[in-house]
Amino acid sequence: MPTPGSPDVRPGPSGSGPTVTELLDFVRRTARDAALIASLPLDPEGRTWIRLDGPGGSEAWLIGWPPGTGTGWHDHADSVGAFTTAAGTLQEHSLAVRLPTDGWRTLELTDGVDRSRELTSGQGRAFGRNHVHEVLNASVDVHAVSVHAYYPPLPRIRRFSRTGPVLRLEQTESPEDWQ
Repeated sequence: MPTPGSPDVRPGPSGSGPTVTELLDFVRRTARDAALIASLPLDPEGRTWIRLDGPGGSEAWLIGWPPGTGTGWHDHADSVGAFTTAAGTLQEHSLAVRLPTDGWRTLELTDGVDRSRELTSGQGRAFGRNHVHEVLNASVDVHAVSVHAYYPPLPRIRRFSRTGPVLRLEQTESPEDWQ
């Protein structure tokens, strides 16, 4: 059983599929594949990506991050996931709070919920369902590359804006929006 504050290690709602530990093992192994990492075309203006075959029916991505780019605040709905930095350094800002799943537009966050971590090459993390975070490459001159995996494959992503302690749901995207 997970300890308080640890990611939910069970697979997605279907009860089958890889755990976050298996996803983290996969992204770490994949991040050590120098030929794969080198195959990712890097664009100085925007993120680039290649879809990968993840373990046990998971969705996986190799992502290139030009200096100064990021995701903005978002979650992965009911998917569990993991990511590892393969090159460069990424920063993750996350919230140590479980958000309501539906039916809200704004939420005032309490003190002490903000978490930040720096993930250099070879470092990664796993997370449970409804994990709210933003990932960014804060470098001014070095590309970063990372490997991500999610199970079940992303059913939706909720995007948020944040002003001080107020988190606002801005939009919900589905896979059709990413095609």
